[in-house]
Amino acid sequence: MSASSISASLPVIRSLVGRSMNELFRVPGAAIPGVLAPTIFFLGLTAVFGNLALLPGFEADKYQSFIIPVSLMQGAAFTGAATGVNLARDIEQGWFDRLLASPAPRPVILAGLVYSASLRALIPGSVVICVGLAIGVRWPGFLGLLVATVMIMGLAATAATWGATLAFKFKTQSAAPLMQAGTLLAVLTTTAYAPLPLLTGWLKVVATYNPLTQVLEAVRQGFVGDVSWADTWPGLVALIGIWVFFTFLALRGMRKMTA
Repeated sequence: MSASSISASLPVIRSLVGRSMNELFRVPGAAIPGVLAPTIFFLGLTAVFGNLALLPGFEADKYQSFIIPVSLMQGAAFTGAATGVNLARDIEQGWFDRLLASPAPRPVILAGLVYSASLRALIPGSVVICVGLAIGVRWPGFLGLLVATVMIMGLAATAATWGATLAFKFKTQSAAPLMQAGTLLAVLTTTAYAPLPLLTGWLKVVATYNPLTQVLEAVRQGFVGDVSWADTWPGLVALIGIWVFFTFLALRGMRKMTA
């Protein structure tokens, strides 16, 4: 893509991101579920399973510090899925057809949707971190916070491409439960509740091969242990791989709408 093409695409991306952000001001209540769900999840699991940190071999002194990355990822996943739901609404109402009729390239349109999800994921992430720090979560340091932020924004973008893929396929908001359940299932079948050596049965098998396990371990740095490149790059590679896969599916689905 040439420099002129990039500069011509930026206004389109900014407009789509601005439209998404304006929804927060017009309907602020729409953001509440995405903030409350991961926060309640974090507080609930901390209260119920907090003593798991006493098990031999558990890698964290406080269960709060161990579980908060899961809630951060949950908030990002829900935000990305919500982007898919909003896209399905726009398809139902005919607004997206007008967007497809514009001269904007298909990848640019998808980029606007994905980038807006990445930015909106910072809202539940910020709330969860503030609540966590208030009840004793270990401060991850600025480097740990930076890594977590990059991973959260990347996961929201990936979840948005997953939601977009389903929106283009079903073209209805009725697919919303599938968008949300898919992202939640992917996050929770990792080392969400306990370190991998302490898991047993089918959950251990699934967590071993689930690529989001690597993403979770990258987010968990700083909150549990130190930040290192050795624990960061596997998460980045896994996240980029999943994002590329669903981006391909989303673009293919978008092209089929105009075929």
